[in-house]
Amino acid sequence: MQSSARVPTFGMQQRSEHPDFYIRDESVRKAETAPHRHEYFQIQVNLGGDTVQHIGNVQRPFPTGAVAFILPHRVHMIVHPRQAHFRVINFSQAFLLPHLACDPLDLEDVSIAQAPELAPFRFQEHLDFILDAAPFAQVCGLLEQMQALDRARQFGMRESLKGLLLQLIGGVCSQFAEPLKTLASGKAAQASRRDALKRMSEYVRKHLADPDLDLKKVASATYLSPHYLTHWLRKEIGKSFSELVLERRMHQARQLLEGSLKPVGEIARQCGFADEAYFSRRFRQLHGLPPGQYRRQLQGG
Repeated sequence: MQSSARVPTFGMQQRSEHPDFYIRDESVRKAETAPHRHEYFQIQVNLGGDTVQHIGNVQRPFPTGAVAFILPHRVHMIVHPRQAHFRVINFSQAFLLPHLACDPLDLEDVSIAQAPELAPFRFQEHLDFILDAAPFAQVCGLLEQMQALDRARQFGMRESLKGLLLQLIGGVCSQFAEPLKTLASGKAAQASRRDALKRMSEYVRKHLADPDLDLKKVASATYLSPHYLTHWLRKEIGKSFSELVLERRMHQARQLLEGSLKPVGEIARQCGFADEAYFSRRFRQLHGLPPGQYRRQLQGG
């Protein structure tokens, strides 16, 4: 999936007729053709037209009979071919998991014992939910019931919609029970997070000299939400993105001051500082000495 300068984030009010649950097909709105994310859960069911889906940093097959489970804030895109036939279900976290007091960014850390209905969403990057004929026919029947109820909302129908949604999720979990349990026991979600942070770290290292390096640019290049990336950095290493970048730049500056005779201004530019005076000020704040004096002290001068 190609990165873009800005990956849009959609809320339920922008994409759905109801704030809790909404189901539609391709006749209502064409599929998004660029990477995007949303604040709500989404399920897509391919009713016709083999294609692929991009989710996170991976591409997976998405043929007819496949179901995609997409967590809130996960960057994704499904390329729908001409004449594709599909259903999209959007629903809020409160609709599916009213009992779960959890930040959407922490959903990957919720155990399947606590919320088994999260299992296919958590492991979509690792598993293709391509249904056999009989389960797929059952899903199609559930979709028809959901769409009929959602068109004519009345008192009590919200609970009926949730029941149908849970039947769909439960049916997929039943067919893929063993691989889902294997992924859960192997901590696949945590491994994905580590891989994402590794991609981020590598990108920062390669582009450290770019004075315009910022959170949005790195998040876009590594297929992550800026909000997600900020949350993960705080959770995994206890630092903000700007703190991490400054730490890397200062480490590189120390190495260049210690191991080269390059002028301070050139070192500043090589470490991503467009302003030499600002570089010197930040260096002195962190090390107690301006860069030139730091170098002379190391050389015994």
